[in-house]
Amino acid sequence: MDKIILNGMQFYGYHGVFPEENKLGQRYHVDVEMHMPLDKPGATDHLEDTINYAEAYELIKNTVEKRIFKLIEALAEQVASELLQTYTSINAITVRVRKPHPPVAMVFDGVTVEIHRKRA
Repeated sequence: MDKIILNGMQFYGYHGVFPEENKLGQRYHVDVEMHMPLDKPGATDHLEDTINYAEAYELIKNTVEKRIFKLIEALAEQVASELLQTYTSINAITVRVRKPHPPVAMVFDGVTVEIHRKRA
């Protein structure tokens, strides 16, 4: 399956189970792979035959920056759900949300959640 990939997006959000996370916030990294046929836009060269990734970016940005979730799993699920609802040409989607600085007493490069959803 063909796909459009929005890789390495960074947003500032206020997600987490601790009140400090909801107050102070932090940067989140998001990758999205939208699986769909791209033969038609490849042949026509028309934007209306594909997904405008600038619009998809804004939808993702609004979800990450204007909503608050306790879990990055819920954030990833909401991003996937909104993209699938908005763009009916997406057959499947993979969303990765990385929280680089979770407030835990561990030394590591953060935590990433990856989900994959298919259109029913």
